[in-house]
Amino acid sequence: MGDGPVDPRRRVPRTDTLLADPVLAAAAASLGREQVKAVVNRVQDRARRGELDPDEVRDAAVAALPTPGPRAVLNATGVVLHTNLGRASLSPAAVAAVVAAAGHTDVELDLATGRRARRGRSALDALAAAVPDAAAVHVVNNGAAALVLAATALAAGREIVVSRGELVEIGDGFRLPDLLESTGARLREVGTTNRTTLADYAAALGPQTGFVLKVHPSNFRVTGFTSATGVRQLATLGVPVVADIGSGLLGADPLLPDEPDAASTLRAGAALVTASGDKLLGGPQAGLLLGDVEVIDRLRRHPLARALRVDKLTLAALAATVHQPNTPTRVALHADPGALRERVERLRDRLGVDGRKAEVVPAVAVVGGGGAPGVELDSWALSLPERYAAPLRTGDPPVLGRVVRGRLLLDLRCVPADADEAVREAVLRVPGDD
Repeated sequence: MGDGPVDPRRRVPRTDTLLADPVLAAAAASLGREQVKAVVNRVQDRARRGELDPDEVRDAAVAALPTPGPRAVLNATGVVLHTNLGRASLSPAAVAAVVAAAGHTDVELDLATGRRARRGRSALDALAAAVPDAAAVHVVNNGAAALVLAATALAAGREIVVSRGELVEIGDGFRLPDLLESTGARLREVGTTNRTTLADYAAALGPQTGFVLKVHPSNFRVTGFTSATGVRQLATLGVPVVADIGSGLLGADPLLPDEPDAASTLRAGAALVTASGDKLLGGPQAGLLLGDVEVIDRLRRHPLARALRVDKLTLAALAATVHQPNTPTRVALHADPGALRERVERLRDRLGVDGRKAEVVPAVAVVGGGGAPGVELDSWALSLPERYAAPLRTGDPPVLGRVVRGRLLLDLRCVPADADEAVREAVLRVPGDD
């Protein structure tokens, strides 16, 4: 009698053989041998149960490895501040500052005296220097936290007067009214969705008024028969004005004329300005509070401030960002369309040499991240068949574009120039049409 069929389970690679694979061995060095071994054993068990071909065990084990953190992505979407991609990309200076701060630092120590010092003073001093109109500054962990702290410290058990047209949803289902009311403050809504006058605000003021809130609607636009009351007018009412400018723009930018900035808003009379650090400022996620000394001191000393404080890595990145404001965000926003076209054409030509057909097409980029919704940025993109989208998105490194009318567009506006070769290599790893 001849030999019977070989039991497929005997074809499952041995554990020691798999752990010797270069990719799995490298993973074991960083994640720990036992954790990688457990992944390998689970995949082997799937193969023994017939759920997986034994020849696929190695690749399945590699795919099942846990990642140590978020994966770096090449953002070719044309959205400068893509919320799903972490908004602002940190500058090299900020990255270096984070690495330096990862060990022991003087975050809360005066090395000259050996005594405790103001926490994060380098970041706070940099922020104060960048916005001289702010008499004092404070930093918390995000923009929403800045508003929560302001509402809690200044208006808990009292009223916040705000226009109905500014009660916005800030993303992921979170709504500004719910956020503010969670602090124990009561909202006094005035005006209508499209028109709110100074008289509307004045009529709502009373002994229970904590402050008047002005919210910049940074993620939508209302056009047509509209009217809004600015900070300069609101400051004449005799009560504190808190202005949430949202985007983190510290000074005016001609490219974004409709985006309020912290300096101008304070000069207009706001007692407090709140903003995000990871939007137009181009820094880490943080909530910036700039304003009167008395107001900032009340916020800083409130018990909630401790729960909302930022860590040393954020403070380091923020200080570096403010000191060197030419961030990747600013570079992407102000990129020259002509230079972008030249980069895309070079990429197309190099792919052509490799036998890949691609087109260069005009594109429209946007600011994103809940900022400057009406601003469109002229750009250029590499156009590929839609079938490239998924392989590029799941590749290493992931390259994320946008699909428009059956074509994948790769806009290089937010891709560092030294990463163009990585984009080319990623495209070439996608099987061709042959």
